[in-house]
Amino acid sequence: MAVKTAEARLEERWRDILSVHARTMCEIDRVLHPHGLGASDFEVLDILASESPREGDQCRVQNLVGRVHLSQSALSRLIGRLEKDGLVERSVCAEDRRGVWVALTRKGRDLHTEVQPLQRAVLARMLEPTGESVG
Repeated sequence: MAVKTAEARLEERWRDILSVHARTMCEIDRVLHPHGLGASDFEVLDILASESPREGDQCRVQNLVGRVHLSQSALSRLIGRLEKDGLVERSVCAEDRRGVWVALTRKGRDLHTEVQPLQRAVLARMLEPTGESVG
């Protein structure tokens, strides 16, 4: 039996991480689909809810770019869909016309509150040590 090199163990660990990520994202998508959301949609709502806890609070779209795992153009399209669904509102930054603000609407906050326990339950099931056998 061949002894695994440090490099082989590192590659295996990386593939395990990717596998857990993929399975978790698919499960979040499945659980949130009946609510009209996907995993990435929820991530944006969740970040906005934590970054802008009070109604009317805004967050710069640029601050979301490094926190969600989407390209800037994909994030912009996602925010556009959320805006079309009435979950967020966008506005241009008065100080810097290139900047864009985004804020949760009441509908967006209510939906986030409704589905957050579903997403957190998936995370607990998939990421807890006992959840490693899920797949």
